[in-house]
Amino acid sequence: MKVFQMPRFKKYAKKLPRHLQQVILDAVEDVLSDTEVGELKKGDLSGFRVHKFTMGNQLILMAYKVESNSLIFYQAGPHENFYKNLKKYLKEIGG
Repeated sequence: MKVFQMPRFKKYAKKLPRHLQQVILDAVEDVLSDTEVGELKKGDLSGFRVHKFTMGNQLILMAYKVESNSLIFYQAGPHENFYKNLKKYLKEIGG
């Protein structure tokens, strides 16, 4: 399975301190081992899955999509405005 990271996802992970980047990588590994680990979304975000995990003491959400033989990570971040920002981002990239 091919893994792709959208620029927004890469940027978020890159800004984090090294030990927190590892937490993101571990979450990516969780998704790779079971692509259905995230909650399937409905409505505007149908087709997306959101995997929730903690980083330190904060809940982090990670949006991804499985398409044919590809796994695409779109966004990661805290819960606050997560879905609103994801919808806005999808509009920007024409997704």
